[in-house]
Amino acid sequence: MPVGSTGGALPPAEWALLAVAVVGISLAAPLAAAAAAPPLALAFWRNAAAGVIVLGRRGVGRARRRPGRSDLLHCVLAGVFLAAHFGLWIPSLTMTSVATSTALMCTTPLWAGLIARARGRSVPTAGWVGMLVALAGVLVVSSVDVGVSARALTGDALALASGVCLAAYLSVGEHVRQRLDTETYTVICYASAAAALLAVCLLTGSDLVGYSAGTWMTLAALTLAGQLLGHSLLNRSLGVVSGATVAAVSLLEVPGAALSAGLWLGQTPPLQTYVGVLVVLVGVFVVVRADAAA
Repeated sequence: MPVGSTGGALPPAEWALLAVAVVGISLAAPLAAAAAAPPLALAFWRNAAAGVIVLGRRGVGRARRRPGRSDLLHCVLAGVFLAAHFGLWIPSLTMTSVATSTALMCTTPLWAGLIARARGRSVPTAGWVGMLVALAGVLVVSSVDVGVSARALTGDALALASGVCLAAYLSVGEHVRQRLDTETYTVICYASAAAALLAVCLLTGSDLVGYSAGTWMTLAALTLAGQLLGHSLLNRSLGVVSGATVAAVSLLEVPGAALSAGLWLGQTPPLQTYVGVLVVLVGVFVVVRADAAA
């Protein structure tokens, strides 16, 4: 349900919803890593299920205007970038640690800043400083996996690329959301992402069915926590707080995912990994604050 800006201090209920959103996105990575299903199939089912649920909600709501050809193409393009994001990030969770993968994926604000610069928008000096700090953290995190295995290093590269794709998805979405309501945009975007991922699953021979009951339950929890609670509540909060605040709050996904993976999956990366993750968070936070002040 759309929410208007309230101004002044944020009500406790809104902070509570933001906290639920952080918990949701923090659980997504460990759930995806624990699911006994092909990573690309997980990405497909996550988008397909969420799209059907949003479509059901939209069907009982008020009528929306039909998107024009340009808006429809932009929605589809956003869906393709979203598919690429999940198609790269979820496999990375099986190749490197959850903490490392999530931290590298959360460099999205850096790439969003570079995309904005390419589109003619100026980037503050503090923004560039934050990017350099975050990239230094990326190098620290990745240097750990250089000595671990080529597989872990490949996972790092996939996670980093997924952050770039997520930035592209958000950039396209920001453009088209100026004209379309949230549910229309979301339905088309999720459907496009699911269609793209389905094609990749069929081409690569990824099994889409035949999972155990436990795996289906994990997949349902992934869709509920990461997609419907996490991202949906973050999107909702944009009606009452700034995008920079939402981006800053969403950075809590990194320590949240690391803690969840440590307690649930028993993953304990070296101390150097956590140092690198902290440096990445500091750098990205500086970028977010610089963007808010611009």
